Amino acid sequence: MTIPAQQPSAPASSRPTVLIVDDNEIMRSLLKAILREEPYEVVGEARDGVSALESLARLTPDIVLLDVVMPEIDGIEVLRNTRRDYPDTAVIMVTGNASAENVQEALKSGAAGFVVKPFNAAKVMDALTRVRRTLPRFR
Repeated sequence: MTIPAQQPSAPASSRPTVLIVDDNEIMRSLLKAILREEPYEVVGEARDGVSALESLARLTPDIVLLDVVMPEIDGIEVLRNTRRDYPDTAVIMVTGNASAENVQEALKSGAAGFVVKPFNAAKVMDALTRVRRTLPRFR
């Protein structure tokens, strides 16, 4: 009797995986375009908090770019759920309202960084680079 050889598992991506969550399609497209030529792999998009949580469960990305103000469930609540259920996933908040209250609440809830709208590619990449260094599989 022969025992079938085990197939080697596929190697993990050497690029951090990113989920983009924003209710504005233009913002999602802009973030995807910025990451297209960079060493990050966009694995999904979501346009509200409910679909963000569903995508997190399905994709378990390394990093989430997460809008603060969204329908259904806001970004702060998605952040709290992410930190509780996926502690190895880093969350970068993307916001047009970087008030002290918003920033403090997000940091208290576990945000790894911020990108303030309107943003440019350099600001997004700076935040991603800083957060990438903290990811367990990229240390």
